[in-house]
Amino acid sequence: MSKLIDRIEQGLSGLDQHNLRRRRRVTSTPSDAVMTVDGRSMLTFCSNDYLGLSAHPDIRAAFKEGVDLYGAGSGASHLISGHSLAHEQLEQRLAAMQAPYLVQARALYFSTGYMANLAMLSGLAAISLEQTEIFSENLNHASLIDGAKLARSKVKVYPHADVVALEKLLQDSTAENKIVVTDSVFSMDGVIAPLTEILAICERYDAWLVVDDAHGFGVLGATGAGVLEHLKLRSANLVYMGTLGKAAGVSGAFVAAHASVVEWLINRSRPYIYTTASAPALAHALLTSLEIISGAEGAQRRAHLHALTTQFKTAVGTAIAGMSLMESNTQIQPLIVGDNHAALQIAAQLYERGIWVPAIRPPTVPAGTARLRITLSAAHNSAQVTRLLDELSSLQKKVA
Repeated sequence: MSKLIDRIEQGLSGLDQHNLRRRRRVTSTPSDAVMTVDGRSMLTFCSNDYLGLSAHPDIRAAFKEGVDLYGAGSGASHLISGHSLAHEQLEQRLAAMQAPYLVQARALYFSTGYMANLAMLSGLAAISLEQTEIFSENLNHASLIDGAKLARSKVKVYPHADVVALEKLLQDSTAENKIVVTDSVFSMDGVIAPLTEILAICERYDAWLVVDDAHGFGVLGATGAGVLEHLKLRSANLVYMGTLGKAAGVSGAFVAAHASVVEWLINRSRPYIYTTASAPALAHALLTSLEIISGAEGAQRRAHLHALTTQFKTAVGTAIAGMSLMESNTQIQPLIVGDNHAALQIAAQLYERGIWVPAIRPPTVPAGTARLRITLSAAHNSAQVTRLLDELSSLQKKVA
């Protein structure tokens, strides 16, 4: 056998030894509270479809209508011939949602959140490559870390949620173009970054504040506009990213900022310039999704999701001894197990009982903090959350 393949197989064996190999499961039904997974009916607590919109009949109908109107694909990049009326309307609607929180708001649609983050950071750094310094939160998502690398600028990492350390770094920096970047809701912890304090520091030191609101858009705020609405923030220094494949239930992401920032990204951001535009039908479907999110139905779904989160948090302290629940008030509720193998065992036992909860291990989370990442959705009901709690409690008693 080839020595190249040998090296790969040795690497895979190493992953197995440390319980770090990832495996995919095949779903054959729409994203929902109950799905068919590898041929089995499963109660799921692993999706990021937080408002339960991905199978919404109105959004599905809009998607089909979009295909009839625009076809299956875009045919080219946005700057060639791929920017459709649906894309334009979506960007205008997204800008209107963020207008109360951004000065002269404009939005730019991307195929994925990963791409949006690559484009956002590399584009902002291109303002002055020699004079750019990026200040990155220690627990930032991989896409933000990779975006900082693509920016080819000096990067300094500040400790998780440590505003004092961040201010000291900014105070000592001589860079003309300072970029602070952080998740809003940390995807594996469920906690919200201290953005009010961070924004005040950024304004004090004339720095950009780049906020990845992947797990907040659609869920946080009275109208679902996200973390800026939730915390009542507004600034010309803000550059905001929201994803549209999680709470919005469809696909893609967007960057919203001052109109001049967006114009700069259109002209200088390589991940945007050199990528075929996503299917216009997706953008057409998202227009319906945004109407639901910002309307009465969206408010009802957010209220239901909050009630389920409260139910889980209230019960879990007494029902599940031996695992540590992180201090999260969002729909992401991580139970810390610690050991990789133990986390996998608990997840496997739950799966045998018809409940799908993922075991999250390094490098996604720090070593020694393997966890069950439980995500709640407006698609769940109270009885389903009770069933999860009962099964977790039963497993713990069995282990004890």
